[in-house]
Amino acid sequence: MRLSELVLADAIIPELAATDRNGVIREMVNAMAGAMGMSEEEATAVSKAVIARENQGSTGFGKGVAVPHVKHPGIKRIAASIARSSAGIDFAALDRAPVYIVVLLLSPPDNPDQHLASMENIFRHLQRDNFRRFLRQAAGKQEIIDLIQEADEFPGG
Repeated sequence: MRLSELVLADAIIPELAATDRNGVIREMVNAMAGAMGMSEEEATAVSKAVIARENQGSTGFGKGVAVPHVKHPGIKRIAASIARSSAGIDFAALDRAPVYIVVLLLSPPDNPDQHLASMENIFRHLQRDNFRRFLRQAAGKQEIIDLIQEADEFPGG
């Protein structure tokens, strides 16, 4: 699955309002809930599941990036969102540095292979210095969408 097929354009947040990890997760899940047709109750349950998963071990893998994720019965199809924070968020990242880019992945529980393949796809893109740098510098939602489409066209570059 291409990154552009995974990331919901309507759920991209070019500048997060939240300033703490749990607030970021709730803000991103709520954005995805609107794009995926989730009820408020479902969004609350998914947010709690993502936070519980994050409490088991940080998904802040360093280089200013975190990839919180969860498999949840309230999710009908795999989807992701990307959000940016100019100020940086404490995500208890492995390198102890603030996180500026957050990619949230939500998956149904019945397809763990697709979840894993999607995680690998996201990580492959986020390992690239240029992709991370341009995401951090993106001025708005359309620039982030353009970067995602470009990353799909040039997966090695």
